[in-house]
Amino acid sequence: MFYHLLYPFHTTISVLNVFRYITFRTIFATLTAFFICFFLGPWVIRKLSEMQIGQHIREDGPKAHFKKAGTPTMGGILIIFSISVSTLLWTDLTNRYVWIVLLTTIGFGAIGFIDDYLMQIKKCSKGLGVKSKFCFQILLALLTGTLVYMCPDFSTQVTVPFFKNISPDLYWGYIFFAAFVIVAASNAVNLTDGLDGLAIGPVIVAAATYMLFSYVAGHYKIADYLQINYVANSGEMTIFCGIVAGAGLGFLWFNAYPAQIFMGDVGSLALGGAIGTVAVIIKQEILLVIVGGLFVIETLSVIFQVGFFKMTNGRRIFRMAPLHHHFELKGWSEPKVIVRFWIIAIALALISMSTLKLR
Repeated sequence: MFYHLLYPFHTTISVLNVFRYITFRTIFATLTAFFICFFLGPWVIRKLSEMQIGQHIREDGPKAHFKKAGTPTMGGILIIFSISVSTLLWTDLTNRYVWIVLLTTIGFGAIGFIDDYLMQIKKCSKGLGVKSKFCFQILLALLTGTLVYMCPDFSTQVTVPFFKNISPDLYWGYIFFAAFVIVAASNAVNLTDGLDGLAIGPVIVAAATYMLFSYVAGHYKIADYLQINYVANSGEMTIFCGIVAGAGLGFLWFNAYPAQIFMGDVGSLALGGAIGTVAVIIKQEILLVIVGGLFVIETLSVIFQVGFFKMTNGRRIFRMAPLHHHFELKGWSEPKVIVRFWIIAIALALISMSTLKLR
């Protein structure tokens, strides 16, 4: 909105020329998202508490978590609101990628909201149900994949990290590949969201990493120099990633140990869907395995645990899945698990950045 309202006057007021720069808008969009969460956070926490929308703690989980029962949840509403407002204020609203990623974020948030609503307010123990949730996610992701596929000059080649000459073209099959990436990312973040600040920290790291990749992918000269796919008009994703990071930082202020609020499925599904969609748009889909490596590890720990349990008649690989609970039950304090997992996320992000030159 600011871009459309103010930039046209740059010919008469030269200072307004700064609105053409993605870097300028990214900085202030990030700060806007942060301050929206920061200032509205206490009010949202108070309202959720008044509505008695509190976190349910699984009975087979670590005993230290029982004290968290009743902590306000569904805080992802605040994150989505912050992302939506900041995106509308600071991005180029004629850019179709902006609308695709924003609507996907809100859509996955809506699925999470329905699930949280049924569990927290309607007291339906199963919520939306696993099959129903997956069906809605797949349908929404297929729609997103189709919209991206239909964008002019969008390449259906898949970028393979570290290999500049390997780019298989999936043609119309790219729609299904994109849907898989988005759904996988959404659910991976959801599975990681089990400790205070554990999921939002790596989300911030992933958003900041893709902020760099988005800028590179949207800049023809830099993309050509680094020999990565140039995606016309994808530079606006730099701003969106900054917004996600800013909203995450604002939410972390209240979600840090000991948490005053949890994001719930409405937040985790939306953030995962947002990161996955950005990865698809800027042609760094497979790189998400490294950028979001922590989410991948957490997801695999659940898959291996369930599979091994079924194949061996009740035996387990980990004391509890997802993996963060395993370390808690081994005696690690919750803050230690959180910070060490953040460190892993940062290390993986740095490795992913190395792919810009190691090709």
